[in-house]
Amino acid sequence: MEIQGINEDNVKAISTIKQEDKWILDYRIDSYKKFCNLPMPSFGPKFNIDFNNIIYYKSNSQGLENNWENVDNNIACEFKNLGVIDSEKKLDGIGVQYESEVIYHNMIEELDKKKVIFTSIEDAMKKYPELVKKYFATIVKNDENKFAALNGAVFSGGSFIYIPPNTKLDRPLHSYFRINSRSMGQFERTLIIVDDNSDLHYVEGCTATNYSDSSLHAAVVEIYVGKNSKCRYSTVQNWAHNVLNLVTKRALVEENGTMEWIDGNIGSKVTMKYPSCILKGDNSNGTCITISVATSSQQQDTGARMIHLGKNTKSNIISKSIAKNGGNASYRGKVDIKDKALNSEAMVKCDTLILDQISKSDTYPTNICSNNTSSLEHEATVSKISEEKLFYLMSRGVSKEKAIELIVLGFIEKFREELPLEYAVELNQLLKKNL
Repeated sequence: MEIQGINEDNVKAISTIKQEDKWILDYRIDSYKKFCNLPMPSFGPKFNIDFNNIIYYKSNSQGLENNWENVDNNIACEFKNLGVIDSEKKLDGIGVQYESEVIYHNMIEELDKKKVIFTSIEDAMKKYPELVKKYFATIVKNDENKFAALNGAVFSGGSFIYIPPNTKLDRPLHSYFRINSRSMGQFERTLIIVDDNSDLHYVEGCTATNYSDSSLHAAVVEIYVGKNSKCRYSTVQNWAHNVLNLVTKRALVEENGTMEWIDGNIGSKVTMKYPSCILKGDNSNGTCITISVATSSQQQDTGARMIHLGKNTKSNIISKSIAKNGGNASYRGKVDIKDKALNSEAMVKCDTLILDQISKSDTYPTNICSNNTSSLEHEATVSKISEEKLFYLMSRGVSKEKAIELIVLGFIEKFREELPLEYAVELNQLLKKNL
């Protein structure tokens, strides 16, 4: 089954395939109308998309499986080669999306006993409609930007996670997304609720086959962090260089809650991604640590947004960018401390490493502090690889290529140390391929 081009009939066709309730179809149609009327982004990289050339739905699956032996052998071999299947033993649960559908989902029995819900968004809409309705599209509205509206119209796949009150998971939950077709669009929708006094670490991975035709990835992620709760969302995306990666990610954080975004961007032709925290509750905290690597013909426009609403709230943004071979790795962020967010603190630190004379990096900060009891600091540095450091390493028998690699890995150490060990190793391998 394949649906190409964007129009109201195709939006309805996706809903029919998924056998959705009327409220979901109504949301899709409303989102489609908003998509038609909203302009393209007025900031960031310039790019062209032929929306009628994109495949909005494609399924190669006979259904959702919880045993890899029942998954199509060719598809299972792909994920075996990517290391996804072997990583499952280190996790509390995993979901895998191929093209437009989640094809595999499994979770350890202990989480069932704790009443944790980890499933696809479509499955959750059927089994837990009232829970989904309470949170769905409340943090990210379908009129915020053109690509959030597009996701609302054609979303397919993605994860739904509910962590009940007073529940902590020992190991991460993991989702993996794969694009494998020309001109494919992937529009997963992820909704995560970490209820009061609970803790979750969620890990996401992304890859795509490289074609000359552009593919589109326009996901929406909504996270609700309850009182005294913590959520960490770690992702390393390695989309192919023909993918336009245009994502909206946002978390709402209640009293004494903590939200951490650990966000890596290695691949894609264009990336526009700014994970956000709305620090609603008093004493809530938000952190975003990002790394972006831009090589030839890549534009990484990334950063974070922190909105302080509650008193005594704290936010911390650490952005690491690397540019080489004419790539453009830029920081774009916003910190807004509102007038009632008394005694709040915000820190922004942007560091860029440029590896040659033809690459570029810009910083576009928006920093607003609307009361005189709060503090907001911003620090930015742009540097090149020190000739002294290169000479020191090479004088001790290290080749120039290896010396550059060591310096880059040291530059991003703050990001790497926040990842689980196996993902830090994967990041090292990805960086070596791109340096």
